[in-house]
Amino acid sequence: MEKVDLSIIILSYNTKELLRKCLESLVLSIKKQACPLTRRVLRMEIVVVDNGSTDGSREYLKSQNSNLKTKTQNLKLIFNQENLGYAKGNNVGLKEASGRYILFLNSDTEIVPGSLEEVVGYMEDHQDVGALTPKTLLANGKMDPDCHRGFPTPWASITYFLGLEKLFPKSKFFGQYHKFYLNLEENHEIDAGAGAFMLIRDEIVKKVGVWDESYFFYGEDLDYYYRIKQAGYKVLFYAKPLLLHYKGASSGLRKESKDISRASRETRVKVAKASVGAMEIFYKKFYKDLYPSWLTFLVLEAIRIKGWFRILKQELQ
Repeated sequence: MEKVDLSIIILSYNTKELLRKCLESLVLSIKKQACPLTRRVLRMEIVVVDNGSTDGSREYLKSQNSNLKTKTQNLKLIFNQENLGYAKGNNVGLKEASGRYILFLNSDTEIVPGSLEEVVGYMEDHQDVGALTPKTLLANGKMDPDCHRGFPTPWASITYFLGLEKLFPKSKFFGQYHKFYLNLEENHEIDAGAGAFMLIRDEIVKKVGVWDESYFFYGEDLDYYYRIKQAGYKVLFYAKPLLLHYKGASSGLRKESKDISRASRETRVKVAKASVGAMEIFYKKFYKDLYPSWLTFLVLEAIRIKGWFRILKQELQ
């Protein structure tokens, strides 16, 4: 398979209109400018993986296939027969990706024209960076906090869930969950970004592996960032706003996107349960042997209690 410069993998589940906007933003970006480092237009491919949508997304993609192929450099469409989850769905896309760089991009996003050339150029010039995530804006204009995260150690999690980080957002002691005490106007290394825009080198897949399919939804991006750091690469927060994120459109759990989400009650409950399971999977996988058994017991119980309320909330809606 001939290598291209960048493979963009978009996993979509019941986000037809948002997917359309996402692809339109990519078309505008792809046509704009050359990479500032290589001085040439990047060779790109877009791999859209539909995860068993029932909202007309599949029909839209099929009807626009020829048109989209004309407007983009290379387009590949994959239609899963059911919702395989975020990790497994992205792994399906990875099998078709041939880029030196791979961008995992959420279908509920819109990128700023020229962004792709800009961040690939940065990665070309900083070979120690294994993954990059940019400052991401929500529909209300505020920064998505999940694009700038620390790892959820017991202390970081406790201070976050007790609201201490919110009370002291610039405190290094209480603010380990999102690390907002760092300068958000400058590029710097972080523990983890979000999966909404996750740019990695193809060598990461060879050295770290693919997404962990133990996760169905939530947690899988944090897991991947953790393994990238374990492999000795930097994860970079790119401080320039390059992305608009209609967060939670697929899951239906986020208040930011409740008016545009088409997620059914069944989907919301399923995702709520998966999010609780994701926290348990991550903790047991990476932290269980690092902390005493009594602390592990307390953390897992806290996760289950919080999860019970999250699931109950969705069941009652």
